[in-house]
Amino acid sequence: MEMQIAKAPTDPEKNRPFFYIIKDKELFTQSDEEGKGVSFLYQSDGRLISSATFTGNVTDEHILKLMETVDGFKKLVHSVGVSVEMEDKDKQAEFVFQMYGKKDLYGGGANLIANVNTNSKEERIYLSDIDWTEDDDVPGQIRVHTDAPEEKAFLSVRFFLNDGFEAPPQLEEKPVDTASPEYKEMIDRSLVNLGNTKRLVDVVNKAKAGEDVNICYIGGSITQGAGATPINTECYAYKSFLGFKKLMGGGDNIHFVKAGVGGTPSELGMIRFDRDVLRDGTVEPDLLVVEFAVNDEGDETKGNCFESLVRRALKLPSQPAVMLMFSVFSDDYNLQDRLSPVGFRYDLPMASVKDAVVPQFYDRDKRLLTKHQYFYDMFHPTNLGHTIMADCLINIMEKAISGETPDSYDPRMDEAPAIGNTFDDVILVDKKDNTGLVSVQPGGFVYTDEVLQSVEMDLDLNLTGEFPYNWMYDGAKGSSDPFEMDVECKALVIVMKDSGEVDAATAKVYVDDKFVRDLDPYVNRWCHCNPLIIIDENVTAKHHVRVEVDKDDIRNKFTILGFGLVK
Repeated sequence: MEMQIAKAPTDPEKNRPFFYIIKDKELFTQSDEEGKGVSFLYQSDGRLISSATFTGNVTDEHILKLMETVDGFKKLVHSVGVSVEMEDKDKQAEFVFQMYGKKDLYGGGANLIANVNTNSKEERIYLSDIDWTEDDDVPGQIRVHTDAPEEKAFLSVRFFLNDGFEAPPQLEEKPVDTASPEYKEMIDRSLVNLGNTKRLVDVVNKAKAGEDVNICYIGGSITQGAGATPINTECYAYKSFLGFKKLMGGGDNIHFVKAGVGGTPSELGMIRFDRDVLRDGTVEPDLLVVEFAVNDEGDETKGNCFESLVRRALKLPSQPAVMLMFSVFSDDYNLQDRLSPVGFRYDLPMASVKDAVVPQFYDRDKRLLTKHQYFYDMFHPTNLGHTIMADCLINIMEKAISGETPDSYDPRMDEAPAIGNTFDDVILVDKKDNTGLVSVQPGGFVYTDEVLQSVEMDLDLNLTGEFPYNWMYDGAKGSSDPFEMDVECKALVIVMKDSGEVDAATAKVYVDDKFVRDLDPYVNRWCHCNPLIIIDENVTAKHHVRVEVDKDDIRNKFTILGFGLVK
């Protein structure tokens, strides 16, 4: 009789179905309050669902729906697998998956924590071990903590599923050959309009003659560099700057100015243009790239502010060349159809990364790259994605140099705009600038808020606070009197601070004693600059503006960051 040798049972945990939400994602840590390293990956507002779709290949609507809340997440996920790889394989990193709270956004939810070795060994967090809270609301953010800033790490996170759930097959991806003819063909598809190239060629000639040239960028978080690691040198702005610089002779006379601010539309961009791009008159742009195609859903004027910003740049004494960049989200969304008429109106060079990459995402036979390879998260590109964006812009410059140069360029500013030009001459007013144009009685708004939305300007990895010369109200320690301002204008935009903190108050704004609108920092619920129109008239007139904070013992802080004024 033949003996049967008993096999050791297989580990059921290894056979659990799983899908990735993060796979070999390159991180670059920034300095935290203790001088150590930290990297943030936000998962709220649909980001987690989007990552499961394009990284994990998940199409099951029931599974995607469960990830919208902590309760659903607990039903779906058995455990979370985490691995971190760094150059030094003998270190440890701390992984935190923070749930956001219903009442206390940042402090009320549970934290899923794992200490992982940096040698890519996977650690598991079992959801049965977690102390969940009554305030748990939605999966919020992932943080990776290291012992020092400015370190590179590669993170993978996968969800192992509870019994009864099936996971889809995981995608295999090929490396992208950026030197191939197919890649060049993809980049060529990005050209929406070459436009009148006179100013572009003038910039090239000026640079080659050894004169100082400023290449400037203004836009949202993609221009800031979100998704690029490190954010300062891997962003599309700096990569395209290097490409332009090479085409312009490569001299040290060619300078880089980057002014991207996350989550903000051209409605804010036009107000901060003087400070962030012109640097209060110290910078004269020679080339300006404008990127708001995925941010301008928040522009209340539906393009008037965007066109006003473009017109403002075209009218500068330095007569800069202006290029428009249309970026894209992972759901293929952008506002190219709304904004491109502005580019055609002034015959500007326009590049659309949407036109380049989206068609090939859905062509399985000829696909060069997947959405996972292009997108860092649902909104922002990976390093490869930023390279593709840069190459779309460089492609325009190469065509401008090699083609026939027009004798002149006339933007025909006296003719009708494509959408509107209400804000051509908008002026930033705050505690520091243009104070003579208004008369302010600050009431209880006598403090200065130092907890601000902050960004990496130019090549700097240190953060610069936006609108530091603000008016802050603190009902816990000062007067409850309203902010009042007398102003002569035909349009006025208030810039308020959004916040997710428990003490962020609501307020009301009145113009000439008539209620205009509520100001609620929880609409966006993160530390963020929010522009809102409060006056928009055809003629200039004197107005009295009043901002009153709603009385509340807990929610008692409110900040007016500044105003955009049109005389």
